Amino acid sequence: MIKEFYLTTIPRPDVELTLDDGRIITGKRGAMLEEFVKLVQEDRQPQIVGMVLDGSLRELTFPLEKDGVASLITMADQDGARIYRRSLVFLLEVAFKHCFPHRLLTIDHSVSSGGYHCQIDEPDDFGQPELKELEEHMQKLVDDDIPFIRTTVPLQEAVDYFTEQREFDKVSLLKYRQRSDLVLYQADSVRDYHHGYMVPSSGYLKWFGLELVEGGFVLRFPRRHSPSTIEPLGVFPTLLKTFKEYGDWLNKLGIPSVGALNDAIQTGHVDEVILVSEALQEMQISRIADQIYENRERVGVILIAGPTSSGKTTFSKRLGIQLVARGINHFALEMDNFFVDRDKTPLLPNGHKDYESLRAMNLDRLNHDLKALLEGQEVQLPHYDFITGCSQDGKIAHLEKGEIVILEGIHGLNPNLLYEIDPIMTFRVYISCLTQLNLDRHNRISTTDTRLIRRIVRDARDRGYSASDTIARWEAVRAGEKQHIFPYQENADVMFNSALAYEISTLKPWVEPLLRQVKFGSIEHIEAKRLLKFLEWFLPTTSEYVPDNSILREFIGGSILTDFSMWQ
Repeated sequence: MIKEFYLTTIPRPDVELTLDDGRIITGKRGAMLEEFVKLVQEDRQPQIVGMVLDGSLRELTFPLEKDGVASLITMADQDGARIYRRSLVFLLEVAFKHCFPHRLLTIDHSVSSGGYHCQIDEPDDFGQPELKELEEHMQKLVDDDIPFIRTTVPLQEAVDYFTEQREFDKVSLLKYRQRSDLVLYQADSVRDYHHGYMVPSSGYLKWFGLELVEGGFVLRFPRRHSPSTIEPLGVFPTLLKTFKEYGDWLNKLGIPSVGALNDAIQTGHVDEVILVSEALQEMQISRIADQIYENRERVGVILIAGPTSSGKTTFSKRLGIQLVARGINHFALEMDNFFVDRDKTPLLPNGHKDYESLRAMNLDRLNHDLKALLEGQEVQLPHYDFITGCSQDGKIAHLEKGEIVILEGIHGLNPNLLYEIDPIMTFRVYISCLTQLNLDRHNRISTTDTRLIRRIVRDARDRGYSASDTIARWEAVRAGEKQHIFPYQENADVMFNSALAYEISTLKPWVEPLLRQVKFGSIEHIEAKRLLKFLEWFLPTTSEYVPDNSILREFIGGSILTDFSMWQ
């Protein structure tokens, strides 16, 4: 008789978490990651708010069932900053519903000093006493450390809840959701979905502030480089005006949120949205050209600056066409030709060359040549050879009477750029993709995400870069923008908003295949996965109705302006 023996393995009660710095944390199997984090959180270290576990981003409420390899995500990290700010918005929403249950709160655009501009219905009835009440209630919720409970519910249950709450923008958005369930977070009696992970409880949200501004208030939060400090709120009237104008346009279009955009696509009216969006943008360019024409006697230089993927090239050409229509000729002076020789380029702390520094420009030559041009002299311009990294002689140029120079570059609004040119002779334009369209009133669309999606598509088409390549470079690009562009945006005489209400739906079929090619387990995959989840909320549309002079054509191709030039 043969007896069979079965060997059974009883899992050990503890599991090990190996951190990327070599430390090993031991804890109970099935415990939340939060319990492991408590063992390594240091007082002076930025607060830990998430974890990359075995290649995937995880919330701290995620249960650890087996040994793993992890990287800690703090408020100083890109994903950590998103987790903190998203959670802070939820805290604000909970407090606002408690304090003002019959009023409407909309989370708007970001401000450069660290915060979100928030709108309130009937803002004239919301002053400092109401703001103080709201801030004190938020602080009480932080002190009480209430849990943010995550549950996955059937989609219809979520729709019924938001219908009962009369949050019809959310109902409209969920109508097009392809999945049969939805993750909701709950704090006290308030429930909402948020597009990404959250902290485990309100006690994590120690750093925030509220400041009253025109039309609402700003929810303040720390910036990544100083994760436990609230910086002073800057003054940004031009930016506020630009966002408000675009919000008014969206209301004219009948597209206040993504759900309404999806409705237009579903019912076959997206062509109307595209044509009106483009007409409104052309009207904006025309207004800028009118301002320049009205000041033509004093303006000799048009300075155009803005962050990457804002559409500066197409904007410059369309503005030039509008100027010619008003009888103003112009000359394009290329700032890239004024780089210093490569061996003189300043260095970053890591030893890499800092091509985005103002000191990477030959400012003396730029000022000398531009001043001579404006005085009617013939000038031998430089040409920068990007292969050799050296400056050579370029074309000889001179301006005709009444001709205006257009100078485009990231430093265009920096007052130290043209130190020999009288500021009265300059007209300064700031251009950026200032997205005002939101998923719903509590879930904003990041202007940075829109620009990143644009750049991924353009890099793949024009430069042969993968989405992984573009994402890997994005952090350095953003750092340069924060240092060299955003601090000077309010120096602009006018801001041009290059965002188009329909563009994410049009870019979706182009960018999704690129994002799906990003390798799992890479750092870039976490970002690609986040963007893919974001894109799920949009119905796709084709580029059939996108005009051939649209700023969007700069990224998807087919622009009639690619080889167009009216410059001498």
